[in-house]
Amino acid sequence: MHPLIVEYGSTEYEEMLSLRTRVLREPLGLSFSEKDLEKDKDDILLGLLLPEEQKVAACCILTPINSLSVKLRQMAVDNDLQQSGLGTAMLSFAEYVSSREGFQQIILNARKTAIGFYEKYGYQIIGEEFTEVGIPHYKMKKEIIK
Repeated sequence: MHPLIVEYGSTEYEEMLSLRTRVLREPLGLSFSEKDLEKDKDDILLGLLLPEEQKVAACCILTPINSLSVKLRQMAVDNDLQQSGLGTAMLSFAEYVSSREGFQQIILNARKTAIGFYEKYGYQIIGEEFTEVGIPHYKMKKEIIK
């Protein structure tokens, strides 16, 4: 697998968007609006490319909140590759890029079903359960050590 920073509007971005749609939106009966996608323009777009298939198999987005904190959002792994370690690799790459860019904290809104995954890598729940895109979520954070 090859980690990459994805350029907005590129072929890899289109693959990333397709992956996000299949994994995160379609199961909930949702789609992305132009307004949703506008948010991607100024963010750090990350992907894991599978060389043998030449496709983006995992992705996430880093949205700067302030000079110290970044929000990880839209984390997705191809359904056929779940439980293969790609989620762990994607999270590790996101933490590396966040640290390299000078951020000291990652914040995310985790689906309730994904809490255990993030806790395994040192993320902690902050706050009460809330509903986002119609399903339960928790805000989580992790301090990044340089």
